[in-house]
Amino acid sequence: MDAGVLRAAFARFPSGVTALCALVDGAPEGMAVSSFISVSLDPPLLAVSLRRSSRTWAALRRAGGIGVSVLAAGHGPLTRRLSGATDRFTGVDWTATPSGAVRIGGAAAWFDCALREELPAGDHVIALLTIHDVAHPPAEPPLVFHGSTFRRLV
Repeated sequence: MDAGVLRAAFARFPSGVTALCALVDGAPEGMAVSSFISVSLDPPLLAVSLRRSSRTWAALRRAGGIGVSVLAAGHGPLTRRLSGATDRFTGVDWTATPSGAVRIGGAAAWFDCALREELPAGDHVIALLTIHDVAHPPAEPPLVFHGSTFRRLV
């Protein structure tokens, strides 16, 4: 199957954008992730899909706590930064929880998680995360990714 055609078909489905971040060796590490799934209320679980070859995921999976920030409408430039190779956190408003999960300032929601299990999924892995804490400020609209561009809900 042609990967470009498949990618274009996947782009027809709008998704939210999250930042998966943690303290690794005392410094913030993170990446943008659009394949986020709410899984279960009892126990509280979510899942993200990550490239098997990701060096960032290799670092994050070792962290005690992993923060999942649902990015807000104004976070488009931050998403591109988190997708880059360097200077991902320069000038970024973030805080760390006692577990080492990193929360991005101004996000629409935050989840403080820990890795529960990884499931093989082709060239990706599905990381199943246990949610230990959650917060969501009122009136922060989420960032939406659709048609390979960032959009706002109106």
